[in-house]
Amino acid sequence: ALIYQVHQVANSRVHTLLIPRDSNYQVNVDVAENLESLPSFAQRNGAIAVINGGFFDPKNGKTTAYIRQNGKIIADPRQNERLIENPNLKTSLPQILNRSEWRRYQCHEGVRYGITSHRAPIPRGCQLIDSLGAGPALVPDISAVAEAFVSYSQGKIVKDALGINQPNARSAIGITPRGDLIWVMVEQKPRGLSLVELAKFLQGLGIVAALNLDGGSSTALYYQGKTIHGKVDSQGNGVE
Repeated sequence: ALIYQVHQVANSRVHTLLIPRDSNYQVNVDVAENLESLPSFAQRNGAIAVINGGFFDPKNGKTTAYIRQNGKIIADPRQNERLIENPNLKTSLPQILNRSEWRRYQCHEGVRYGITSHRAPIPRGCQLIDSLGAGPALVPDISAVAEAFVSYSQGKIVKDALGINQPNARSAIGITPRGDLIWVMVEQKPRGLSLVELAKFLQGLGIVAALNLDGGSSTALYYQGKTIHGKVDSQGNGVE
């Protein structure tokens, strides 16, 4: 059975959904062709639960991460000219194009999940069915520097694409020691969590691997007909 919980952490509220690997629930990756609300996306896919996923460029709507569905790449960051032709990112492109991703494998023993870099090999005896690029990895270690989200110069941060130490609404996906999947959504009310704090929270749950997903105003979780937004406006309405 799915296990939904709400945790009070550091003046923030964290929602988790545990999806047992050996359950009858199937976890799929899908892409909205245009900007779409989470309830609409869920209803179109007949989903019990949905969490927002990978990064996209808000100016052209194109992906900045790889997405694979049923064994085929359906979103390719190399086709995003604002990413590939950006002179400020030229030296970082090898890292950006090899950022961490969540994977769903079909193996001899059944479904298996993984979190690894995009170019990592597929385990022997398994087929890669779905993958969702995002990043950085949060557990066992935060790979923000290796994935070019954060850069340092003379001991000081000079690039910080995600606000690694700043509280914010956050989304993440993790894997338990027995191979179950956990979705995590952090509300910003009243504070949110930094990536460092989110990683510590996940480690406290016993998670063995975890991946940061798109956060901020993209943060949302849909479950059993209800949508929880990571950010709300002054009237208490969810920010999408």
